[in-house]
Amino acid sequence: MRAHWEQKEKEQSLQLAFCGALAVVRHRKELVTVLQKRLPAHDAMVLTVYNEAAGTYHNLLENEMSVAAAPWYVQLYKEAAVSRVTPSSLEMPVPAAFLHYPNIAALPLPGMGIFFLLRKGAQPLEMPEQRLLQAIAPQLSITVTNILAIAEIARYKQQVLEETLYLQEERNLGHQFTELVGNSMAMQRVFHMVSQVGPTDTGVLLLGETGTGKELIARAIHRASPRGDRLMIKVNCAALPAALIESELFGHEKGAFTGALEKRIGKFEMANNSTLFLDEIGELPLELQVKLLRALQEKEIERIGGKGTMKVNVRIIAATNRNLLREVEAGRFRSDLYYRLNIFPITLPPLRDRREDIPDLAMHFVRRVARSAGKPILHMAPKAMEELQAYHWPGNVRELEHTIERSVLLASGDTVKKLFLPRGPQRTVVVTEELVVKPLHVMEKEYILQVVKQCNGRISGPKGAAVKLRLPATTLISRMQKLGIRKEHFVTTA
Repeated sequence: MRAHWEQKEKEQSLQLAFCGALAVVRHRKELVTVLQKRLPAHDAMVLTVYNEAAGTYHNLLENEMSVAAAPWYVQLYKEAAVSRVTPSSLEMPVPAAFLHYPNIAALPLPGMGIFFLLRKGAQPLEMPEQRLLQAIAPQLSITVTNILAIAEIARYKQQVLEETLYLQEERNLGHQFTELVGNSMAMQRVFHMVSQVGPTDTGVLLLGETGTGKELIARAIHRASPRGDRLMIKVNCAALPAALIESELFGHEKGAFTGALEKRIGKFEMANNSTLFLDEIGELPLELQVKLLRALQEKEIERIGGKGTMKVNVRIIAATNRNLLREVEAGRFRSDLYYRLNIFPITLPPLRDRREDIPDLAMHFVRRVARSAGKPILHMAPKAMEELQAYHWPGNVRELEHTIERSVLLASGDTVKKLFLPRGPQRTVVVTEELVVKPLHVMEKEYILQVVKQCNGRISGPKGAAVKLRLPATTLISRMQKLGIRKEHFVTTA
């Protein structure tokens, strides 16, 4: 009898010590160490956690003794569930695929999953060993819950840190949102399209030359959507090396590749339930285009080095200054990805096609730069404004902004009198003092005559003047008659 009580006290002591060691565990590696040290002799162990909401299985003990092949422990879990394993019946039928482990002990963890202990030895667990497993089950379940909660908190902190960095960038760029200045017909069409697509979840493809304000339009679309109270996440596909873009988009697990010293949350995951702005999408390497297409089609992603996928709800706004159809024809851009992105295209006009917006844009930048620099500049000289409107702006609104900034910083008094435009062949400023003023009908007559002579007197046909002038031939002939242009004016006789 004494020996019996001593054995019982010894068992209870082991159970309490085991539970005490589990109670202070906070991370997966600590759990692996405790289990390996205190469990009965075993060859492998698996702790299968089932996420009912996501429908996924996860082996929490991902180490060399965990037999971590996903199909293996998923089948074990399903076998145990079918067998309705209970703490009083730890031994379970051995699945045919695992005959090299004759003894598999299954320990259900309340509300969590199942812990498996696998042994190649011929003998099953003895009763004291079974009682030990039964005793630690509640504490093991609590420990696993804590580990998962701590990991989730760490992930959340990382996400908050990432979002804070983006929020700082958003605040720095916040003033630019008001730069959607434009009363021209071209910009009014753009604003109308933004108002139509903004409140939806439809993907948008922004097209246009560099510097036309594609990011500003993307922000306007995002803010007009139901997701507008969340942060819009941006990825510049041209600013990152090809080797890093996948990690930037989808994230990676710790140790997934050389230099991956910690887990990284990708931009898709950060943009969940928000908007992801893929700038310069035309620069994305072909091998990454395949993975992006899969993420858009399946609405799920997988971190580099990860063992499962996760669902994401992301609205995509892409932008490019390239002609993607030509890129498709040249084999540099996948046609299936192009058609996936090109659901609602919006083309932003270059500044040279909306010159009537230049005065408003210029004064907007003048006021903003002057306020930032603490300078009392309120006006722009008429000659300087004429110079702005005469320049053809290859860099579009961005170039205009930088030109105004230089000019304001170098100006004195309350008026910008001199502009500092880029030097070189692109500068096409008209000097108004040398302008020879002619009646409009005279200039029109001279211009039509030049075009007709260039076409060797042809009016209609593929090589005729009407095609060059983008007019119906009948309209051009009528206009020439009204201006007094006759055949002898452009046909020379021998």
